[in-house]
Amino acid sequence: MTADLPAALGGTPAFPEGLPLTVVRAPDRDGLLRRLGTVLDSGQLTNGPTVAELEESAAKLLEVDHVVAVSNCTAGLMLVLQAAGVGAGRPVVMPGFTFSATAHAAHWAGGVPLFAEALEENITLDPEDAAARLAAAGSPAALMATHVYGTPCRVERLQEVADAAGVPLVYDAAHGLGSRRAGTPVGNFGLAEVFSMSPTKVAVAGEGGLVATRDGALAATLRCARDYGNPGDYDTLFPGLNARMSELHAAVALSWLAGLEERVAHRGALAGEFISTVAGLPGLRIAVPDEGDISTFKDLTLILDPDRFGLTALELSRALKAEGVDTRRYFHPPVHRQRAYAHLGQAEALPRTDRLADSVLTVPLWTQMDAATVRRTADAVVRIHGRAEQLRSHGV
Repeated sequence: MTADLPAALGGTPAFPEGLPLTVVRAPDRDGLLRRLGTVLDSGQLTNGPTVAELEESAAKLLEVDHVVAVSNCTAGLMLVLQAAGVGAGRPVVMPGFTFSATAHAAHWAGGVPLFAEALEENITLDPEDAAARLAAAGSPAALMATHVYGTPCRVERLQEVADAAGVPLVYDAAHGLGSRRAGTPVGNFGLAEVFSMSPTKVAVAGEGGLVATRDGALAATLRCARDYGNPGDYDTLFPGLNARMSELHAAVALSWLAGLEERVAHRGALAGEFISTVAGLPGLRIAVPDEGDISTFKDLTLILDPDRFGLTALELSRALKAEGVDTRRYFHPPVHRQRAYAHLGQAEALPRTDRLADSVLTVPLWTQMDAATVRRTADAVVRIHGRAEQLRSHGV
């Protein structure tokens, strides 16, 4: 009798053992250990050949001229914006729906975040709203966009917008290593695209980031900037950062680059399995890329219309917790409503973004997950929806 009941109403949990949001397992543990041993035996843990090998391998994979490895994505964004001349308190237009690091990087480079709306369809930056805010900004310094959840932005229109405003376009591509826009790898757009290789990403270094660019002069500047701005003689050219990637982190990253395309394809198939299982549920859709694009599905995120689905994102999160399913609300609150940026007075500026942020819920997806696990998660969502009114009356 309890088979169709959600766990929050006394049914059997879908995952009594618990289902974490993400699990990180090295794809080739033995090969990674050998590579780490080689680094340790070399006695050189920084500024060595493994970082150079990673940069060369990543550039080949991304089909881009230059890749610069850095300690993390945020530092990479900071250095790119510094090199692009952001500073002096000038506005940097960016999405409100993004991770806080996008705004933090602009702040630390000396700019002032100016937040813009998200597209209804896929929650990436709305090019038309960005254009309007650039035009109203007076003297903008840059345009930033984020490939949210690995979904490629509408890069062609964003480049037109940036060119018309006379500003550089920089992408927070933290989620996008392995994504493609109309067949072209993310990493080829704008002045630069900066990837994350932190543990929640599809390719992992432990901690680390990659800056991809077609601009050779920028790449040279970044190689200096990641080492304090030191050209080699300790007579620093400008205030850089200690943003080097270690040889050990590069070794980990190399082990994850191998087979990246296959892992991205597998994640896409898993996302498709989930989508097909929940198809037809009113008030529920999934953030998916435009037709012809490939997303890493770094996050599998549901977008809820609570009036039609019967539960809010927070209520669904609580119901799934009873099922043993871990969830996150990426990104809630959106950056423009976070306390760090309250002084900018933009908390009420983005009604569409606010509504979308209130509606999102990310459910588990990782590379080693199988289709049966995905279906079991989706089935739990279907079961919860079927008892939405009852769950709400019970205060879930």
